[in-house]
Amino acid sequence: MAVQQTQALPPQYVEDLQRDYGTQLQGTTATKLNTGEFAPKVAPQDALQQQAAAMAGTQGQGIGAFQNYITQAGAYDTAAGGLSGPTAYQQFMSPYQQDVIDATMTEYDTQAAKGMTGIGQQAAMSGNLGGGREGVMRSEYQNKSDLNRALLQSGLLQQGFGQAQGQGNTAFGQQMQLGQNQQGLAGLVPSLYQGDISTLGQVGSTQQAQAQAQLGATQEAARLKAYEPYERLGYLGQGIASIASGAPGQYQSSVMPNPTPLQTALSTGSVLGGIYGNMRPRYE
Repeated sequence: MAVQQTQALPPQYVEDLQRDYGTQLQGTTATKLNTGEFAPKVAPQDALQQQAAAMAGTQGQGIGAFQNYITQAGAYDTAAGGLSGPTAYQQFMSPYQQDVIDATMTEYDTQAAKGMTGIGQQAAMSGNLGGGREGVMRSEYQNKSDLNRALLQSGLLQQGFGQAQGQGNTAFGQQMQLGQNQQGLAGLVPSLYQGDISTLGQVGSTQQAQAQAQLGATQEAARLKAYEPYERLGYLGQGIASIASGAPGQYQSSVMPNPTPLQTALSTGSVLGGIYGNMRPRYE
């Protein structure tokens, strides 16, 4: 007894669609994808990053510039040392000080001599010239004159000493202040140098992130373009399968989206900015 086989064939239009799909699938997959067009690329360092790296590499030489300030500070301290001690005031004494004292004392002696002459005249008028009373008067006058002369001379010397000492103290303070200023500059130089590195690095990292985002956008556009025929065939194949089965289908893309260029830029910029930001010195 002959066996009779029954086969349910799809409608002709479905067969036509399947045949056309197979032809397109074979033609599309026969050509290899040029993956080099959308291969990942890394943006090179920005010029500012390179400058920051160069500065960091020679940081010892740059920071070493503070040595000049230290040397100058030492010179000021040495100069200040020469302005201290019991004889330091002497270099500030006026060269005319002794001339002033001599002239003053000469005038004093002249006036004192006139006073002594006056005592003799008084003794002569009173009839005691050459007597004991005149001698007492002359002795008292001389003692008092000598005391006043010594007080005058010491006052002039003290005045000159005080002025010289005051000028010496002022010069000492100025030299010490200059030394402290130089030491402050010496401490500031490394901070400024590191601050420059940090600023250049942060700005450079932002520029690099922008360049990386542009590369990513170009890469993503090339990838989507390359996979577009496959996406189209996949959609067509899913549609034909849905028609043949009679059940509605839902197409799911096989091309997963990559992070957007903006997300990449923000992520890269945040990481690099944090690295360079950590190089910024802390000011107490």
